[in-house]
Amino acid sequence: MHYFDLESFIKQHVTRRSDSLLSRDIHDFNDDLSKEIKGKKVLVIGGAGTIGSSFIRALLPFGPSKLVVVDINENGLTELVRDCRSRTNVSLPADFKSYPVNFSDKVFYKIFRKEGPFDIVANFAAHKHVRSEKDAFSIEAMIDNNVIKAKELLDFLLENPPSHFFCVSTDKAANPVNIMGASKKLMEEVILAYSGKMKITTARFANVAFSNGSLLAGFIERLAKHQPLSCPSDVKRFFVSPQESGEICLCACILGESGNIFFPKLAESDLLNFADIVPPFLDAMGFKMKTYPSEESAKNAAETNDESYPVYFFESNTSGEKLYEEFYTDEEELDLEKFHNLGIVKNAKARNVNELNALVNEIKQLFSRNEVGKTEVVELLRSMLPGFQHIETGLNLDQKM
Repeated sequence: MHYFDLESFIKQHVTRRSDSLLSRDIHDFNDDLSKEIKGKKVLVIGGAGTIGSSFIRALLPFGPSKLVVVDINENGLTELVRDCRSRTNVSLPADFKSYPVNFSDKVFYKIFRKEGPFDIVANFAAHKHVRSEKDAFSIEAMIDNNVIKAKELLDFLLENPPSHFFCVSTDKAANPVNIMGASKKLMEEVILAYSGKMKITTARFANVAFSNGSLLAGFIERLAKHQPLSCPSDVKRFFVSPQESGEICLCACILGESGNIFFPKLAESDLLNFADIVPPFLDAMGFKMKTYPSEESAKNAAETNDESYPVYFFESNTSGEKLYEEFYTDEEELDLEKFHNLGIVKNAKARNVNELNALVNEIKQLFSRNEVGKTEVVELLRSMLPGFQHIETGLNLDQKM
């Protein structure tokens, strides 16, 4: 396999930007970022994932005095530490600790009380895959993590509110058509309900190119195992690089006003078809693409030692799939002036805490039953989110390569 410079490939063939989308905004607000981060205590939840770790790398040059990172992925935490220790432009503070725990565990609260209070708390612990909604069990786990546990964390933080609290959202929260997007829309409403009690911001942004578990990251895994590539032919997405994802979240966390939802300013011309990434990717790896009409024929072809590499393109037909994504709705008020390449939703819907408690109790009551159907969950979400239009086809991503 050829040496693969992932960062250069993303710049050239995915984002098609030689510099970070956020470079100008980071430069313009450098003093503000330094003032709010230097010497401060920071807690990052879910910091081992692609976005969380990118946030940490964007944060560290501004000199926090303390950094605590928690994540259930023990291997991911190990790689985070190795990566940061191996970089010349990143320096972990002397007071640094990482813990492989869930942010809803009892031990997490013990850690917080011992190591805190914190000036900055950023939460990246979320179910982010549309594949995590195949049945009622996976949906319950997703909503529990994205909505109920997020509220429990906020209730706990009210004891010692940080100066900045950030919780990551998704572009799929705008006009959601899948349950994951609906859960993140509810999460937005949860955190915004607390935005009058502490400074809270969030961000919706595009697909993070080659992020952990993503389709593009799967391309590297497939080649390493000499398995065929499989890719939708009709799905377009906005993409940001891992670096840009961390910088978007850093700007939203530190520079936003309470209740703001940030998003990257990207034009329709920035949309990229997944299928258009395949030929340059294989070329960078030293292969020529050869398409096949089915999963089975592509798998059989992968067992040969041909110079070409087998690829199966298909039209998307799984539940909850959008052919393109949105960052905001027609009803939302936007500020497009404050930042060069970031927009802000300023009037996103916020429920009051009493209404929110009733909503969460209704969710808990549904899931307290021994058997719950996916249709029942969808109907409950529709009642809570007028306009939620779930697209159900009976197929899910676990049924594809």
